Amino acid sequence: MAAMTGPVGELPEYAEKVLAVAEGIPPGRVMTYGDIAEWLGEGGPRQVGRVMALYGGAVPWWRVVRADGVLLPGHELRALERYREEGTPLRGTAGSVPGRAPEGVRIDLRRARWDGDADGPDAGRGGGDRV
Repeated sequence: MAAMTGPVGELPEYAEKVLAVAEGIPPGRVMTYGDIAEWLGEGGPRQVGRVMALYGGAVPWWRVVRADGVLLPGHELRALERYREEGTPLRGTAGSVPGRAPEGVRIDLRRARWDGDADGPDAGRGGGDRV
């Protein structure tokens, strides 16, 4: 992957691609970092993670998840709120300690994973059978 540098205010091309995929994930569905890299046919999970860490705040970042379904460390409460609002399938039980990250809650990837098929908002971008 090319270095993520460029003129101020201009996103690297790879970052634009990753963010476009993240933006197209429908509410209540998720893709893993690896899914996005595979969908794009370039980079890998770490590169996608780096893009999301640097530039992902402007897109639905909570829909891009780890392959094990564990909630994003440091953002668990905000992500869980979004998942519940959107009806994202979850596994486990949330502890009821206010202000603390829930333990044992994960994304149910079997049910929540999106493959970029025609059911989503970016149906025309092709490759609907990937993931």
